[in-house]
Amino acid sequence: MLGCGGSHSGRRMRNYLRACVSVAVATAGIVAGQSNANADPLLPDCSDGWQSATLTTTPVPLENLESDGAGGFYLSASDIGELRHIDADGTVRTVLSGLVHPGGIRVAGNFVYFVTGDHFTAPTGELVRYDPTTGELVTLVTGLNMPNGLLLLPDGDLLVATSRDVHGISRYRPSTGEFTAGWADVPGANGLALAPDGRSVYTTDLTFQVEQIPLDAPHEVHRVLGVPDHVVLPDDLDATASGELYLADHAVGSVDRIDPATGTACTIVTGVVKPAPIRIPPDGPTSVRIAHDPDGWVLYVTAADGTLRRMVPPPGVDLTPGVRPH
Repeated sequence: MLGCGGSHSGRRMRNYLRACVSVAVATAGIVAGQSNANADPLLPDCSDGWQSATLTTTPVPLENLESDGAGGFYLSASDIGELRHIDADGTVRTVLSGLVHPGGIRVAGNFVYFVTGDHFTAPTGELVRYDPTTGELVTLVTGLNMPNGLLLLPDGDLLVATSRDVHGISRYRPSTGEFTAGWADVPGANGLALAPDGRSVYTTDLTFQVEQIPLDAPHEVHRVLGVPDHVVLPDDLDATASGELYLADHAVGSVDRIDPATGTACTIVTGVVKPAPIRIPPDGPTSVRIAHDPDGWVLYVTAADGTLRRMVPPPGVDLTPGVRPH
């Protein structure tokens, strides 16, 4: 594993982290980086009024989350191979164990879909369907190259982002079992989010970009934000009905708000990392999801420090999501 050390702040830290991550990915396939909760902010601050609370803290990193539609969430603990569930009362239980680095999760009807093999050292990965009622596990696709993000589309299809694949995003149709490898060319694809109108998707990748892909023309990939000018290591993301994106920056330890129409961004929370100057790999936010609770639409954030956080927006910030497949 390649490591990075030293003390950095502001733009210097961003450039340092970007170089470190790029070299690690290119030469060893390992993402290495430094997180510093006291570093100068990399983006304008728009955190005023946001209220954050920790719902659960685990001793293991959390990779991804998905609402169960009943006030709870499914969580993937990749390093120890577990799929966990936290209910509306805060009770956490292990649903599945013995998995190989589970990553993205999506709930569709009575099923929970998730990917395994989400690690640079995993030889292969799979797309799996889980039935919480019967406990049945069905492997749908094998041979995936580090599957990471997962997204449910309005027509019921699933997109899989493969972070160690030159093509990046593949598509699976549960109704027929049809699998389209390399559906969209986004090398190193990571997070996935549905645009508010349901006609395109947003993705992040390991070249530090946020991109938009029309569902009816996946070969037309449009850059939304040149992330090297903004954040360091973009991870998972979600979108509101108004078109704003909320993005987890895994390395710096922030959650950022992006306006794709203008390409501008700001930070709604910083310091979401353990209080240490060096973490390899980084332990900042890994996934964000918009979900409904008694306070309305709020933001939930997992992080590699093992926490699930609930973030309530201030008045005037509308987190109502766009199209939500079922």
